[in-house]
Amino acid sequence: MLSSIKEIWRYKEMLRTLVFMDLRTKYKGSILGFLWTFLNPLMTILIYTLIFHTIMRVSMPHYLGYVFVGQLPWNFFQTAMLAGTGSILQYANMVKKIYFPRQILPLSIVLSNGINYLLSLIILIPALLVTGVSLSWHLIWFPVILAAQFILLYPMVLLLSALQVYMRDIQHMLVIFLTAWFYFTPVIYSMEMVPKRYAWVYDLNPAKPLIQSYQDIFYYHRSPSWVLFAWVLIAVAGTFVAQRIFNHLNRRMAEEV
Repeated sequence: MLSSIKEIWRYKEMLRTLVFMDLRTKYKGSILGFLWTFLNPLMTILIYTLIFHTIMRVSMPHYLGYVFVGQLPWNFFQTAMLAGTGSILQYANMVKKIYFPRQILPLSIVLSNGINYLLSLIILIPALLVTGVSLSWHLIWFPVILAAQFILLYPMVLLLSALQVYMRDIQHMLVIFLTAWFYFTPVIYSMEMVPKRYAWVYDLNPAKPLIQSYQDIFYYHRSPSWVLFAWVLIAVAGTFVAQRIFNHLNRRMAEEV
């Protein structure tokens, strides 16, 4: 693991180039370009608010602000998973022709989507204030929660990107899985709405404490739960496992892409 970190550090300039390349090409050729970073989540959130708050009458104060807080990090989570899974195949020509630590490819996708999420805060803060949600000192936890999200995301993306090279159906199955995962994560509803007998199912979901931690500091004005950091420790151990599997699959990767 330490050797992998050192190798990535030696190729940090390549990593930086890949991150900014992904940011530049995300909306290349579209008329609105970078504005889609704000419009995509905004339109999605307005649709959820219309359906769940206006039509289905979900009773929560400042519901639009609540959905904003959860939807934006979920978008980061989902987009990084989907794009990162296909990252090695996306750069197949480069994988075949030159040597570099290939874990840089999924890592660059996670980092670029993290930057995209940070930029989306430009609409989150005004949206909270407009919908009546004030800001509090608990926002000092934000960098810690963001780092926790990265630690949770990276081993999953690393492992899936390697498996996708050998099993091309993974990305298609992942779309369905992420859709189900979204509805089992309290993004557009709160855990108070979930029957107690099903709570144990949600406790198995690592995205639950992550999204709830963002809701804690932005919406509820309280410190995040320790449960998130328990999942972070599991993810750190998972990173070692994912790296070992990645290294094993990496041996024939250039032949398979």
